Amino acid sequence: QVQLVESGGGFVQAGGSLRLSCTVSERTFSTYGMGWFRQAPGKEREFVAAILRSTYYADSVKGRFTISRDNAKNTVYLQMNSLKPEDTAVYYCAARSRPYDMVVVASTRAYDYWGQGTQVTVSS
Repeated sequence: QVQLVESGGGFVQAGGSLRLSCTVSERTFSTYGMGWFRQAPGKEREFVAAILRSTYYADSVKGRFTISRDNAKNTVYLQMNSLKPEDTAVYYCAARSRPYDMVVVASTRAYDYWGQGTQVTVSS
């Protein structure tokens, strides 16, 4: 069973930064597509960023967030800068083991495995 473990969440003031990490227990991690989603209270889970052959971002985080990966460490990162109160949510890491062709990276259905989530709270 593939396991995803997120870390790096916390409490930060508006304008601050956080870096989330997600470590995957899978030897073939380098072949996996990876994504970050978030879910605020009372709202649906929404796409934040993904890294497959390219990187993809939600419009709301473009220019502020950066997704990257270190295949030697089986880890994907989400660097979050210029944080806003509306970024407050539980952030989830997701992994896709299937081929990338015709994938809708912003859909939760595109991913096969999920982490448990890490809370990010941004105060105004």
